[in-house]
Amino acid sequence: MIMKISMKKRQNLTGWAVLTPAVILIVVMNFVPLFRAFLMSFQTGRTGKMTFAGITNYTRVLQDSRAADALKITVEYVVVTVPVIIALALIMAVLLNDPRLKLKGIYRTCIFVPAAVSMVASAVIFRSLFAADGFVNSILVGLGILQNGYNFLGHPTSARIILMIVRVWKMLGYQMIFFLAGLQSIDSGIYEAAKIDGATSLQQFFKITVPMLKPTMVFAFVMSINAAIQVYDESVNLTNGGPGNATMPIAHYIYNTAFAGVPNFGYACALSMIILVVVGTITLIQMKVGDRRE
Repeated sequence: MIMKISMKKRQNLTGWAVLTPAVILIVVMNFVPLFRAFLMSFQTGRTGKMTFAGITNYTRVLQDSRAADALKITVEYVVVTVPVIIALALIMAVLLNDPRLKLKGIYRTCIFVPAAVSMVASAVIFRSLFAADGFVNSILVGLGILQNGYNFLGHPTSARIILMIVRVWKMLGYQMIFFLAGLQSIDSGIYEAAKIDGATSLQQFFKITVPMLKPTMVFAFVMSINAAIQVYDESVNLTNGGPGNATMPIAHYIYNTAFAGVPNFGYACALSMIILVVVGTITLIQMKVGDRRE
């Protein structure tokens, strides 16, 4: 006797059949390595000769001044770049969403192009721009602001600023796309009603645009903060953490701990677990804040 399957069950089975390969791939490629890293964070020694060390790796973090410096650099990076990226992306999205603006497609493409440029290419561009005989120094010397070329990447403060500029340059277009999508979902009739009531453009922005883009803003903040905490490419390709360790964020320090010099996978995994908890906590807080109903 042939068993008849209802349409709903058939749809459920089809859905699971489609999702199962992706779920297996995610578990194998993400959760299994994560679980192994968690176990390794309680071990010490080299690969193949790891021994259980309890919470030694975690207590060591409290005594590691280099890790503290790397974390401080990361926090500075997040505090400076994230608000700048979100603010500029929102402003650019509002300007490019104006129906009266011509050639919007060209402007949007030009702003988004940096997000598609590889970090290696970006490093080459900014190294050339800020070299001692580069474009920026040529302009400053030509204007009489400097007498000789300044070694921007050779001084801690200026090197950090350049890394932040690179992050803003690359992420601006990426975040702008999200805000453009959010703006296009807002009914234009709301703005027309506000104009009839005498609302200025600034009032419309703060009273209509910002509140209605709240879910998009929360998403953008979560993405930007998580990306900034895990920043690695800029440091490696532009300054390699120098001068000294002045531009080495925590992700770069974790990589060096695990693979540079004498490898210490257990301690690197412990640092990674701490960063995972920090990122997860920040994400949950932002999601809770963004989910509040006014």
